[in-house]
Amino acid sequence: MKSEKLILRSPRLRFVMWDEGDAALLQQLHSTVATTQYLAGNAPWSLDKAEERLRGWIEEHARDGTTKYKLLAEDGSFVGRAGISRFGSEEFELGYSLREEAWGKGPATEAASALAGWFFAREFASGFIAHPGNIASQRVLSKIGMRERAPILVDGVPNTAFELTAYMRSKRPGPS
Repeated sequence: MKSEKLILRSPRLRFVMWDEGDAALLQQLHSTVATTQYLAGNAPWSLDKAEERLRGWIEEHARDGTTKYKLLAEDGSFVGRAGISRFGSEEFELGYSLREEAWGKGPATEAASALAGWFFAREFASGFIAHPGNIASQRVLSKIGMRERAPILVDGVPNTAFELTAYMRSKRPGPS
């Protein structure tokens, strides 16, 4: 049995650090056009690409204390990946990818909200961005209080960008 380094828990999800042997799981997540159409490259991932990204996330976590994490349901089943990592040298970026079976069932909103709280509680920075390529993810970001800002270039292509700052989060109305 693999050891599991728990990073964060939400009501239905666990964010855990990747194991070096998780490349096949990651490659399976990004094995279809549907699951990669909004990612850089817009093509299914090879095992080599998955291994490269996995090594990068492990190194990034060691260096920055945050990265994209393996996302598990409470029963231990693999849901996808989600986290906040560096975007360039100045900003942090929220990103997630879920297995198609999880789409539309709430884990993206739950993951994004949990990550935002975790990020600000640990004071990594005063804010983070996201640049979703699809309307469903833009809705998720709006639900957690992110606001659209000026577009940014991602791999040379203009992209809608959202931001959330600690100040914006502190000014959100609470549940009624």
